[in-house]
Amino acid sequence: MIINAALSLAVGIAQLATIVTIPMVHAQQARPTVVVKHRPIVSQGDVSESWDARQNVIDSKRYEQLLRTNPACRRERMRIECSSITDPQLHQSCIASFDRYGLLAVSNAGR
Repeated sequence: MIINAALSLAVGIAQLATIVTIPMVHAQQARPTVVVKHRPIVSQGDVSESWDARQNVIDSKRYEQLLRTNPACRRERMRIECSSITDPQLHQSCIASFDRYGLLAVSNAGR
């Protein structure tokens, strides 16, 4: 008789715990997403009146061509962009990033 009462009490506590926990889980999942929309913060000098997307593409292509064809320019850009990186793995990654222009093959062939 005592065992049946204890078992009934245990089952009742388990059911009560389940009933209490379900709304809490649902409340955590139902949190609304807040989207904050504001205008971009622009400082003086961030925008140039003379900036032109077409000219930017032209300049980028010229720069990439210069990196491909001028080993001195390529070495200088690698020095400027990668020399301050002290972590060996990140430094190597920086050097390797120039490889997308075919630079390493050109610079190693000239040695």
